[in-house]
Amino acid sequence: MAAQRDTDSGEAAERTGLVMVFTGCGKGKTTAALGALFRAWGWDWRTCVIQFIKGDGGDWGEVRAARRLGIEWHTMGAGFTWQTQDCELAAAKARQAWELAQRRIASGAYDLVILDEMTYAFTCGWLDLDQVLAWISRHRPPFTSLIITGRGAPEPLIRFADLVTEMRGLKHPYDRGLQAQMGIEY
Repeated sequence: MAAQRDTDSGEAAERTGLVMVFTGCGKGKTTAALGALFRAWGWDWRTCVIQFIKGDGGDWGEVRAARRLGIEWHTMGAGFTWQTQDCELAAAKARQAWELAQRRIASGAYDLVILDEMTYAFTCGWLDLDQVLAWISRHRPPFTSLIITGRGAPEPLIRFADLVTEMRGLKHPYDRGLQAQMGIEY
């Protein structure tokens, strides 16, 4: 079922919300999601980003840009899972991020919601994938698109999604000892 929305020219444009997954071991999952966000923002879509892993208070380039552009952005994680010392805290924060995501998605107030690094909540067992997919099936408005990012997207999520892209790393400066660089990785 497609939803109607007025464009800048006043014409009605039919649009069906999609579930998209950007996964894989290569760089670019969040970057691809942000490219879609930037495109949607350019068409005056109502957008929201919820980050499941990156720690509260992060001041990365994308967060700074979102503030300047007035894009709703929530960084809700406990930090990268392989660095955390408190898995229970990380799990609790992931559940809080999903609760916020549910409110944002079900509200009907958003055209695009990005659930960045959400796959880790599934692979770490913090969220039940079947329950999440059932909830999305019942509560996502037909015009709302979702983008879910992160490594190791589980097979049921891949089957559920309308679009899946796998990033595959072929070469990375980290392989020769270069650390993450401002403006490139963060």
